[in-house]
Amino acid sequence: MGKIIFYEDKNFQGRTYECNSECPDLSLYFKRCNSIRVESGNWILYEHPNYRGHQYFLHRGDYPDFQQWMGYNDSIRSCRLSPQHHGSFRIRIYEKDDFRGQMMEFTEDCPHVFERFHQHDINSAHVQDGYWMFYEEPNYRGRQFYLKPGEYRRHTEWGATIPKIGSFRRVHHFQ
Repeated sequence: MGKIIFYEDKNFQGRTYECNSECPDLSLYFKRCNSIRVESGNWILYEHPNYRGHQYFLHRGDYPDFQQWMGYNDSIRSCRLSPQHHGSFRIRIYEKDDFRGQMMEFTEDCPHVFERFHQHDINSAHVQDGYWMFYEEPNYRGRQFYLKPGEYRRHTEWGATIPKIGSFRRVHHFQ
């Protein structure tokens, strides 16, 4: 069970909407989102309806403005709770589409992909255990991409427009 509160204005001001479950279209409840309070659960927020666009992973805490969750603007249009995972983590990343080219397996976070993988591009991935967040830039910065267990044959399947991934980390579920 989770609880998240969206505020139209910065610093928890203005019109609010409280949410306890996934919602494919938040535009029915508010026009813009400039601050968020996560009271429980771990949430994936999306810039557009139906879980599309920029993605943001938020855990319990206060986010007084959209820069606090690395937002690009005040648009949050859908959200879902991240499933809890208490087991191991394992991901394979590949240089080319369809699991071809150089491959490397990880069980830990990777703050700088190029230093470890010696490639700038990741074109496919196989998440074998756990949930992972890809970031466009090193040191967990830039656009985020949430990956759940499964096969991603092309970078577009995790929502990226280009195959550049600078870092990635395991999604730990904070209480």
